[in-house]
Amino acid sequence: MDRSPLPQPVLIERAGDVLSFTLNRPEAGNEISGPMFDAMAAALRSEAAEPSARVLRIRASGDTFCTGRERAGRDAVSIRAEVARLIELKRLLRGATMISLAEVQGDAHGFGFGLAILCDFTLVSSHATLAFPEMRKGLPPAAIMAYVGRYALPKALFPMVLFGDPITPAAALQAGLITQVCEPAALREDADALTDRILSLDDAGARQCKAFFQAAEESSIEQNFRSATDMLTVTSLRLMQAR
Repeated sequence: MDRSPLPQPVLIERAGDVLSFTLNRPEAGNEISGPMFDAMAAALRSEAAEPSARVLRIRASGDTFCTGRERAGRDAVSIRAEVARLIELKRLLRGATMISLAEVQGDAHGFGFGLAILCDFTLVSSHATLAFPEMRKGLPPAAIMAYVGRYALPKALFPMVLFGDPITPAAALQAGLITQVCEPAALREDADALTDRILSLDDAGARQCKAFFQAAEESSIEQNFRSATDMLTVTSLRLMQAR
C-alpha cells in the first residue's frame, strides 16, 4: 500500500533573507483552504514577532495562480469566522515589514487576484487572466473593495468589480492594480532580479520606507510632515553612527 504523505497545500520555505509561500493545490485551481489560511497567517505572525526575512515571495504550483478561496460556512457564525480569517491574513500581509512580491504565473481570480494586489510588487504573466468574478453570483467582493480603491481610479475600478469580466494584465497594469507584465518564460527571472535589487538596499531603511509609505496613505499631509521630521532625524543619526 502506498503510504506516501499527502502534499502540503501551501509550501512555506526560507532561503536566507527570503521567505516563500507556494500555493500547492493545482488540482483545485490553488483555491485557498482553511489550513492554507492558518499556515500563512502563522508564518506572518512569527515574522511580525521576530522580523528576520526581508522579502516575501508568493507564488503557485501548476498553471493557475489562484482562483479564489474555499467556502465551507453554512451559517452566520461559520461564515463570519471564514471572512474574519481571510481578512486577518490580508491585514498581516499588508502590515508585514518584509517587501512582498506576487509572482502570478497563471489565472488569478477573486481572492487570488486580491491577494496579489496586496503585495508590494505584483508581477503577472502576459498569458494570465485576472478577474473579480464574485458579483456574477450576486456577492459584492467587499473584502477586496475595502482596499483596492487605493490602487486604481474609481471609474476604472468599479466596472471591474461590478461586472466581473476577465481583465487582461495590460489593462490591470494601466489601472494601477499590478506592477509589471512579464513574458511567461521570464517571470521567475524578473522576480529573482527584483528580489536581488530589494536585498541590495539597507535593511532597516527598506522597512522604514514601506512603513512610512503605507502610513502616509492614511494620514493627513500635516501629520505626514511631522512624522517625516521624526523619521528623518532618527534615520540620519543611525546612518551617521553606522559610518
